[in-house]
Formats: sequence, structure tokens, C-alpha cells
Amino acid sequence: MPKNNNKKKNIAIGAGVAVAALLLGAASYSATRPDEPSSVTAKEESPADVSADPQAGVYPELAKLARRDAKDPLAQGRANAPVVLIEYADFKCGYCGKFARDTEPDLVKKYVDEGTLRIEWRNFPIFGADSESAARGAWAAGQQGRFWQFHEAAYAEGSKEKGFGGDRLKALAKEAGVKDIGRFSDDAGSAGAKAAVKRDQEEAYGLGATSTPSFLVNGRPISGAQPDEVFHQAIEQAAKTAKTAKSSGSGEK
Repeated sequence: MPKNNNKKKNIAIGAGVAVAALLLGAASYSATRPDEPSSVTAKEESPADVSADPQAGVYPELAKLARRDAKDPLAQGRANAPVVLIEYADFKCGYCGKFARDTEPDLVKKYVDEGTLRIEWRNFPIFGADSESAARGAWAAGQQGRFWQFHEAAYAEGSKEKGFGGDRLKALAKEAGVKDIGRFSDDAGSAGAKAAVKRDQEEAYGLGATSTPSFLVNGRPISGAQPDEVFHQAIEQAAKTAKTAKSSGSGEK
């Protein structure tokens, strides 16, 4: 029975995948996903490469990818916030770092803190072993409630150039305020970390994404570290749509 439910969900999402693949800069992605991330033509998506018109279509099937798990340590903002921004990113990606440093803090201050926006992170390591290690380390930091602090440390200027080997991950964990470094190391190397990262990767691959960063804002695909205004407009339009839908729903009763 659960298998049938999963199949139905995949079919429901499928209607929006072709459009998402185009808008996420991955039109060449084939239905047979490579077994290894290294066999994908991975790239960092720059603003100049992408059209991210905030008036572009919203796909309800893609909006359903928001998990809205109140206990998710890799998310911030109210679980029932009207707008959910899902980010698929890699800690080795320069444009992901640009978004993390230049755009995301403003989004948190402007929309997350006042309850409009929820940000859900998805680990999408596509630049090899170092990316995978960083993703697992980030997940491990999250198990002690320090994911976003680890995220900030890993995306600091010059951080990715130092690599994400074992000792470096421990240093980042200490910088992030992770209390139990021994547990952190165990968690980072665990089957749980591997499964969690794989789950996020599978979700991104299922959308046809081969570049980072890639985003969904209530089902609207946006690719690349776009100017702040692109995100502001997409979030505000999504919030307005959600408010209208809520009013219409309560008015029917």
C-alpha cells in the first residue's frame, strides 16, 4: 500500500517536472539519473545564465515538496508559514555561498522573522567527495541543533577553498558551537547522514536539477543566485496568493 501511495505522489509531481527542469537550467537531464553525482555535468548557476521572471508559473505539484516538519533541524521559520523556499545547494558552490552571505540573511530578517517565510535546506552535493563530506557534516551539526551556524561558517568567505576534510569539518563544527565533537564525527560518518543526503539528492535529481543553487518558492522554480529583488517579488507574490486562497477558503464556509 505505501508503495502505491509513493507511486501516485511521483505521478502527481511529474506534471511539473518538465517545466522545473527547464527553469532550473537542466533541460538536458535524462530520465535515467546517473548512479554517481560525479557523472552529472555539475555546474554553479550564475545570474547571467538564467531567466527567473517572478511572474513565471507556479506549479502546485512542486509546492508539495515542502516538508513542513516542525522538527527539521535543516529548516528555519514557522512550519505553517504561508511561503516555503526550498534551496538545493552545495557547500563547494561559489554562487551558493554568495546567496548565503548576500541574500539569505536579508530574507530571514525581512520574511522569516515575521512569520511569512520558511526556508528548507536540501543537501545537493554535486562537486565530488568534498561536497558529500560537507553535506554530511552539515547534517551532523543539525543533529545537535547547530546546522545554520555550521552553514554560516562553511559559507564564510574563503571557507570552501580550505576543503572539507575530517579535521576541517571538526573545526567548522567547533566554530558553529557544536558541543559534542565526538558525536558530530560519528553522526557525519553514519548511515543516517548518508541516507538523509541521498534523499535530498534524489529529490533534486527528480526535478532535473544539475546546477546549484536551485530554488522552489511555493512551487515556482528559480535558478541561480539571483538579485535580492527576484526573491522578494517571488515571496511577496506567493504570500499574496496564499492569503487570497485562505480568504476564499474561509469565505466558502
